[in-house]
Amino acid sequence: MTEWLSAAEALDRLGLKPQTLYAYVSRGLIAARPDPADSRRSLYRSREVEVLAERRRRSRRPSDVAAGAMTFGEPVLASAITTVHAGRHWYRGRDAIVLAETETLESVARLLRGGDGVTLKRSDRPAPPTEGPPLARAFLALAARAAAAPPALGQPTLARSAEAAVLLDVFADALAAETEPGPIHLRLAKAWRLGPGGPGADLIRRTLVLLADHELNPSAFAARVAASTGASLAASALAGLAALSGPRHGGAPAALALFREEARRLGPAAAVSARLSEDRSLPGFGHPLYPDGDPRASALCVRFQAAADLEALADQVRATTGQAPNIDFALVALCDHLGAPEGSALSLFAAARCAGWLAHALEQIQDGGLIRPRARYTGDIFDQDPAA
Repeated sequence: MTEWLSAAEALDRLGLKPQTLYAYVSRGLIAARPDPADSRRSLYRSREVEVLAERRRRSRRPSDVAAGAMTFGEPVLASAITTVHAGRHWYRGRDAIVLAETETLESVARLLRGGDGVTLKRSDRPAPPTEGPPLARAFLALAARAAAAPPALGQPTLARSAEAAVLLDVFADALAAETEPGPIHLRLAKAWRLGPGGPGADLIRRTLVLLADHELNPSAFAARVAASTGASLAASALAGLAALSGPRHGGAPAALALFREEARRLGPAAAVSARLSEDRSLPGFGHPLYPDGDPRASALCVRFQAAADLEALADQVRATTGQAPNIDFALVALCDHLGAPEGSALSLFAAARCAGWLAHALEQIQDGGLIRPRARYTGDIFDQDPAA
């Protein structure tokens, strides 16, 4: 199958009007890139066109609509926290790229929560675990808090928000392996021996803000499912962390590190070609919600010079496929630039995203309702029809 289709080919396969095709692109359902032969025209990724064409061929029964919504499909629940619109992402109506210029993770976490909790004193932070890698320490810290915490249902709104503020600090303490005063970005900078301030700490601050939430991603959804049962906020954050630990979510930096090693060994062109010929992904590049490029990566990468081999790999991927670096690429490049410890990209991602998990948990508790979808049974036929 050809990797890219012309507009006429895409419209023919989808049976759509041009404006509908453009709407699909703007919503991130179909990736587009300029046509090398004519910059005034665009090409459209054939694999995504085929997925949508198949979706349109199916009936519009509720079960089919629900199944199609599970992977970058139609919205499945209401939220006032974050959205992706017009190629940018927004925190309660405010541009996250703009917020990254001045705000801290704590102030953005307060915004995501709806404005409560940040001004209360946080005096109940226990000593964090100090043994093992950062993610293991984070699991231990949240599990200990979840084991002792009462259900979130029935608690006053302000008390839940105050607990969320404490949990964000507890989580950061575990990643840094120490309890320190001050903003989280300065505490992480100190733990990584970057000094208490300076350009390194500011880059960490910007990254934390940009990554604080990203709509209904898998870890946010996992946190909401836990919260919908009435579980404690710590348990909801623990559910989010569990989802983040998977290779298809938080494992992206590790996958990019492997891709980077292939490019060093084979050369960028050969590494990209090999992956495409084997129908393997290009980790660190492209994003279904940002057909014109991930704005979070752009906002971060302009602040520092990435390593030469990463720049060469980005140039090759862009020339071959039209895909731009995404936030996973920016994370790896940043931690490489800072000389941060191994695994810091995932630590930074987790520290930021904990703010989003807690905001989603609070919203789910406030809205009420149990998240309990139905399964479409595909197993063996019944021994005896109960309706007979």
